[in-house]
Amino acid sequence: MRNLVLLFALAAAGGFIPHEVAAQGHASVTPVADVTFSMRTAIQDGQMVFIGNAGAIKDQVNPDLRVPEGAVVAITLTNADGAMHDIAVPDFGAQSDQVIGEGAATTIVFRASKAGIFEYLCTIPGHKLAGMVGKLVVGDVQEVASTAIDVAKDPAEVGTPVGDRAPQHLTYDLLTTEVEGRLSDGSTYRYWTFDNTVPGPFLRIRQNDTVTINLKNAEDSINIHSVDFHAVTGPGGGAAVTQVRPGETKSFTFKAINPGLFVYHCATPMIAHHISNGMYGMILVEPEGGLPKVDKEYYVMQGELYTAQKHGSRGLQEFSVDKLLDEKPEHLMFNGSMDALTRTFDMNAKVGEEVRIFFGVGGPNLTSSFHLIGEVFDRVYDLASLTSPPLTDVQTTLVPPGGATMVEFKVDYPGKYILVDHALSRAEKGLTGFLTVTGDADPAIFDSKEQIDHSSGH
Repeated sequence: MRNLVLLFALAAAGGFIPHEVAAQGHASVTPVADVTFSMRTAIQDGQMVFIGNAGAIKDQVNPDLRVPEGAVVAITLTNADGAMHDIAVPDFGAQSDQVIGEGAATTIVFRASKAGIFEYLCTIPGHKLAGMVGKLVVGDVQEVASTAIDVAKDPAEVGTPVGDRAPQHLTYDLLTTEVEGRLSDGSTYRYWTFDNTVPGPFLRIRQNDTVTINLKNAEDSINIHSVDFHAVTGPGGGAAVTQVRPGETKSFTFKAINPGLFVYHCATPMIAHHISNGMYGMILVEPEGGLPKVDKEYYVMQGELYTAQKHGSRGLQEFSVDKLLDEKPEHLMFNGSMDALTRTFDMNAKVGEEVRIFFGVGGPNLTSSFHLIGEVFDRVYDLASLTSPPLTDVQTTLVPPGGATMVEFKVDYPGKYILVDHALSRAEKGLTGFLTVTGDADPAIFDSKEQIDHSSGH
């Protein structure tokens, strides 16, 4: 027995997981630990969560676990909801077995060998995204208020419809910036932007308008930037005359010959680097007479970030050229951040309203299979051609990088509808958004006596 206790002490110091020894018939032996925590799993307010069982964390949801630097820590997890779960602290190599069935339990033991703020989480696919993640605070660490700005773009900022006006001469001033922006809670990225948002501003004009673009590069930038409008007929879409050094401004004027929904982006080498960092947006060229009126319009763009750190890491994320060239993004997002369209901004409509989404892919690499879970697109303007007859009754539509589409649909039933790329593993890297529909439910459209399961992923 003495030797067994010593074994547990050594295992704890090295980050060994004690259930592997307990499985050999020694489940009654308590691992040696300086700090112990006990939590249970639960489904609460539509999310999967950890809840503290005792002590300072009792009944707290995803509690902060605070321990001294160098302490041996034991965390016991009990399954209280019957679903399959586990618990892990990846930064210290601690990973439990899966606990299957109500009442099953597991314990991890590890040494908190470095100070900082780290994650504990359930590693079952989808469970972190569903809410099973918390903080392990090691040492006397004070979280410093982040100075990062929120670069997420409000999807409701779609400009003013042109209506039936005559062609005009319009001027747009764009500012390129390099800013530390919020990627998710606890993580930031050095974004490159147009006007401090990702995507950049939604420009809305009419066919045959004459447009002047003034592009200024902020004085504190360290890179040259430019802009290429896919709507422009001319050298580089404007990029050939707007390679702008820090503090400099360059301009060009173009005529909007073709109607459509077009992407714009930075086109300074390495172009893919500039685009990935956030330098993309869209310009809508409405046809003569304008677009038909709808009740709600939203502006959504899909983008990719390539970082040296794994998805979910805390702190400032660093760009990885190797992952960019391998086309393996760590983060995918709508409108600039992991939760831009799930928490930062609301997209909403009422039953009976017509909704239009201007959707584009900044990229720079991945094609999107754009889909709205629980709805069907009544009309899809394929590849954003506004003068071609729309496709009708479409479930999922392909949008290439540097491309766009316009979809329209009437909302017929209340609920939370989820925007996704139907390459659904990408949702685990942040690619989700919500459209919340309110109003009266019509049982002729959908009816069930069952309670909605908010943990289903829908």
